[in-house]
Amino acid sequence: MSVSVFGTGGRGRKLKRKADIFTKRTIRKAVPVTSVDTASEALAVSIGERAKVDVPFMAELSGKTESEVTEELAGVIFKNPLTDQWEASDEYLSGNVREKLTVAKQFAENHPEYRINVQALERVQPKDLEASEIEVRLGATWVDPAYITEFMGELFHTPGHLLGNQIDVKYAKVNGQWNISGKSADSRGNSLVTATYGTQRASGYRLLEDALNLKDTKIFDTIVEDGKEKRVLNKKETMIAQQKQEMIKEAFKEWIFRDIDRREDLCRKYNDLFNSVRPREYDGSHIQFAGMTPEITLMPHQKNAVAHILYGNNTLLAHCVGAGKTFQMIAAGMESRRLGLAQKNLYVVPNHLTEQWGSDFLRLYPGANVLVATKKDFEPANRKKFCSRISTGDYDAVIIGHSQFERIPLSRERQIAAIERQMNDITTAIAELAEEEGTRYTIKQMEKTKKTLETRLAKLNDQSRKDDVVTFEQLGVDRLFVDESHNYKNMFLYTKMRNVAGISQTDAQKSSDMFMKCQYLDEITGGKGVTFATGTPVSNSMVELYTIMRYLQYDTIQRMGLGHFDSWAAAFGETVTSIELSPEGTGYRAKTRFARFFNLPELIALFKESADIQTADMLDLPVPEAEYINEVLKPSGEQQDLVSSFAERAEIVRAGNVDPSRDNMLKITNDGRKCALDQRLINDMLPDAEESKVNRCVNNAFDIWDKTSADKGTQLIFATCLRRKTTARSTSMTTCGRSWWRRESPGRKWRLSMKPGRKRRKRNYFQRCAPGRCVFCSVLHRS
Repeated sequence: MSVSVFGTGGRGRKLKRKADIFTKRTIRKAVPVTSVDTASEALAVSIGERAKVDVPFMAELSGKTESEVTEELAGVIFKNPLTDQWEASDEYLSGNVREKLTVAKQFAENHPEYRINVQALERVQPKDLEASEIEVRLGATWVDPAYITEFMGELFHTPGHLLGNQIDVKYAKVNGQWNISGKSADSRGNSLVTATYGTQRASGYRLLEDALNLKDTKIFDTIVEDGKEKRVLNKKETMIAQQKQEMIKEAFKEWIFRDIDRREDLCRKYNDLFNSVRPREYDGSHIQFAGMTPEITLMPHQKNAVAHILYGNNTLLAHCVGAGKTFQMIAAGMESRRLGLAQKNLYVVPNHLTEQWGSDFLRLYPGANVLVATKKDFEPANRKKFCSRISTGDYDAVIIGHSQFERIPLSRERQIAAIERQMNDITTAIAELAEEEGTRYTIKQMEKTKKTLETRLAKLNDQSRKDDVVTFEQLGVDRLFVDESHNYKNMFLYTKMRNVAGISQTDAQKSSDMFMKCQYLDEITGGKGVTFATGTPVSNSMVELYTIMRYLQYDTIQRMGLGHFDSWAAAFGETVTSIELSPEGTGYRAKTRFARFFNLPELIALFKESADIQTADMLDLPVPEAEYINEVLKPSGEQQDLVSSFAERAEIVRAGNVDPSRDNMLKITNDGRKCALDQRLINDMLPDAEESKVNRCVNNAFDIWDKTSADKGTQLIFATCLRRKTTARSTSMTTCGRSWWRRESPGRKWRLSMKPGRKRRKRNYFQRCAPGRCVFCSVLHRS
């Protein structure tokens, strides 16, 4: 145990003072409550000490009978008819309250004691949404296919003997595929199909089917080039087809709520399915945090977040930077152990933060038994021993890095079972459809989906990155905390949408691994064992929101019929096509992105069942106001010539006339970034442009340093285009350095600092950045 506090200064450590244990209590003493005067006080103690409504315990504390306690707390606690357990009002009167009301009414018919449940639930029912408040788009999987068939018949005037028979709309839940059979049966003589709402190249039936599957129709021509057939996009026909498709979508919006009976049916179904959740408000003010140092007091929003983790299901701490997510997860883990809600907590944090996390853990809970993984622990020779320590030890917390977590495998049987379940569902569906009438469905599409799953299975069986050690299930972990969870956002998802920016069907193995481990914890904890924390839950694409829900609310979205991404997207999202600057910067292009939400209140209510959201505006954290200065510079003649060359290279790449290993769009855009920063990053022989970004940055930094030299402050310059394995002459940092050297006066000494690597070098790096000791951190500093 350390009994001294050291500081850093000069070349070594200096004693500052004795540790706090000599002068004050460093661990908050747990004082058990043995008696209370009222049932309300007993309820608060029961929630704080048992994390539930424990009526016998409350009766013992208050000196009353159990019936007296429940009578006194009528309307504050409710007996759940499904579990026969008492629940606090904030728990019982939240979640899917429509479903709870239906159950309560059924039980109240024969058990009068549940009438109070019915009355309370009726008061908290969400207001039914009217048709004007609901967006219904083509492709929404909660809409009965019979309505789509009816719409198709009215719009295209489909012959009665074909509608619903040879030409019919079906939806396959197994792969989220809409299919219109007999699309060519009504193509002759029907101008509505081939002209008004379609073209000669794409009939109205095909356009409607593509719209149902969230696809933008594209028309290709087949040409022969060098003796080989090649498909080329016909831009004119494609544009016309997509215009017709938009007409069909607009016609559907106008038609869907026109009939009164259809409107009432759809509104009722939407309200029951999506407008049935009442988010729970968590209050952590009663939590005592036994064992926490009295020197630190959590803020109200931190206590409420801890309550969310303890009493709710899987949780996302979507809190801004500086909100205190680290202490929230530490406190939640310790309280989970104290209350018996968890036996072993595993914290998965960025690799470079494991030791800092261990230090923060002991700062908040000085008496905690914490196991912190080091780099050596997960070397091949030590990995098995370390995992055995996790499995056999009784730790309050185990802290490991992201890459270390990935190297602890799930059992091979569980990995195989997860994929095979999906494959079996598809195989069964194909067999059933073939027996009925296989030509009605796109069986080929189902076979393609099955093949994709087989590929994923083979990839997940790749054990080259995992050792034959203790499996994740054998560790005994029953509560998982993941810091910076956005690192796992690239999870595989199947979608029929194509060429939509932000939707990637590539699979990161670390994300698949995390997903299966979350599924395992859901099984053993009932969906209460996983906590994610990130300041950027949605950063690049709206798909990330769906990915979070798959991790944390998998059973919920499956129950609502939103297991497929396309089903979720059709209910809540919309693709938007807009004109944007091309990557090479010389022209514009049309780009489709999944970037807009509708039915947003219902989506937010669903998302907030797991998400605890705290923004900077909500918390009003004491942060300094930033002054933003945008510098607008004119390009040099050399830069203009380089940009023109980028456009030429981009056209060659798009035409496929260059080997991707020699030139590609990523290389072109990277060269563009370097050119914008300083043209010498492209070619050292080019002249130093006086008005380059680097020179303007150096001039501004020097002026600030010159004006504030008496304050001995520190400036941070974040340099892009840093390449570590190359000559120093080709980096933006050394370019800044050369520009600075021209400005400095004799007698001043400066040092170039590249990105810190090893821990010792990083520690020295931060020490040099102490006030008064350096001018620039990350680029240049005073010796």
